[in-house]
Amino acid sequence: MPHVTLYTTMSCPYCLRAKNLLREKNLTFTEIQVDGDPVARAQMTALAHGRRTVPQIFFDGVHIGDSDELHDLERSGKLDLLLAGPVP
Repeated sequence: MPHVTLYTTMSCPYCLRAKNLLREKNLTFTEIQVDGDPVARAQMTALAHGRRTVPQIFFDGVHIGDSDELHDLERSGKLDLLLAGPVP
């Protein structure tokens, strides 16, 4: 399973939606809250190619996108492929 990192804020419904999907997939994740933390927000923005909205989601350091993109991966069946890892 990949190491999952989410940059979030406390009052973000999209963050909650993304975390719920990850929990449904039995994934653990590291959550970094950016509310009131300009350093964390700047780090997130740099890693997310300029995106400032939350959540921003990373699997093993690779930018997956936001909640909508995570759910798009789930609907298309590609999320399970990502979670399965590389094919040997």
